[in-house]
Amino acid sequence: MKKLLNIGFSLFVFGGFLVSCKADDYGTVQSIDKIKIDSVQLVNDTMNVLGIQRIKTYSTYQSQCQGFYGYDYVYDTDFNRTVTAYKFITNEPCAQANYAGTNQINFNPQKRGTYTLKFWSGGNNWITKTIVVE
Repeated sequence: MKKLLNIGFSLFVFGGFLVSCKADDYGTVQSIDKIKIDSVQLVNDTMNVLGIQRIKTYSTYQSQCQGFYGYDYVYDTDFNRTVTAYKFITNEPCAQANYAGTNQINFNPQKRGTYTLKFWSGGNNWITKTIVVE
């Protein structure tokens, strides 16, 4: 009998937990799309090999239903990189007002040399940054 009460109580608590968690606390992601990078901020244009530099990118989102999804970071050659940012768009009701978002990519070069990083800024436009790795 005691075992049956314990099982019943456990099911009651578990059921309460499931009911308290709403499935739609967050909107469903409807799509993923490129978002242009408005500007790029480097900490230093010279760094040590195997070091890590946090590079900040800034983009403008058209509503609170949009946000940063991720980067496409492509090694074109040993020393050339292209970076494209992506945004998500949800289906939730939200304000239609522009807001600026800041994101970060960690640059961790493995070889000495001069690296060229190109950040997509819309159309055929790129923001180009150069980092010398010693």
